[in-house]
Amino acid sequence: MLEKMRTDRNESREEVAATLGFSAEKLWRLERGRTGLPNAGDLKALLNHYEVSDEETVDELLKIHRESLSQGWWVPYNPHLQKGMRDYVGLETDAVSISAWQPNLIFGLLQTKNYAQALLEGAKTVDEITTEFIDSNVELRMSRKKVITEDEPRPLWVIMAEDAIRSTIGSTAVMVEQYEEIQRLAALDHITVQILPASSTGFRGSQNFALLEQHDPLPKLVQADHVNGQCWVTDKKPEVGKFTRRFDALRAAALAPHETPRILKEARKFQEERKS
Repeated sequence: MLEKMRTDRNESREEVAATLGFSAEKLWRLERGRTGLPNAGDLKALLNHYEVSDEETVDELLKIHRESLSQGWWVPYNPHLQKGMRDYVGLETDAVSISAWQPNLIFGLLQTKNYAQALLEGAKTVDEITTEFIDSNVELRMSRKKVITEDEPRPLWVIMAEDAIRSTIGSTAVMVEQYEEIQRLAALDHITVQILPASSTGFRGSQNFALLEQHDPLPKLVQADHVNGQCWVTDKKPEVGKFTRRFDALRAAALAPHETPRILKEARKFQEERKS
């Protein structure tokens, strides 16, 4: 928000920093989220400089500033998270609503503990990760689910490809438990799950992503995984607009939400027949 306020006025970091007595590097680090502002007076000085007078906007930004001074619940997991993911978990926690597309795996917030464990165990030797890394990330993933299951749960709309549903992670027993969990969550009023069938000829994105609506005046965000596993997050309008259009196209191409229990039942039958 501070970066947008500055660029809307066509001011450089150097100009703003010189006016307020900041270093340009400090302002850059602040705008990039690399550092905080211990003193609320510094934030008020920036808002005054940018001529932000709307009380609601000022109050919301001051509230965000206060909250930024306290340590997030996820910080103990940081040693086992890539930087992009550290940022994303905090944003996910504060999101107003979440919309996501996952073509290859069960979406993270819908995963069971056994599914998440099996998924990471399968990558242990390939990605050279430790047991400590696996345990920490499984625990974190289960804690992240609270955003859709506990106090003031966030609305969640997930679209998954049929391949993600039918692929076996761990074992048939793991998948059967996972299907039951998806059905349980999808039955909640604030959670919608759609399946994009393999036979669909509509739009099919190859890259998983999530869209996060935030409290005003903060902008909408998009998160996506890069090929190397890095977590990428941006609020730039062209990118957010592109991924929003993708989500809308996927939603139109996917089966209606009431079809999800049928697809899960078919996938369960497929798993059990393959086992026998």
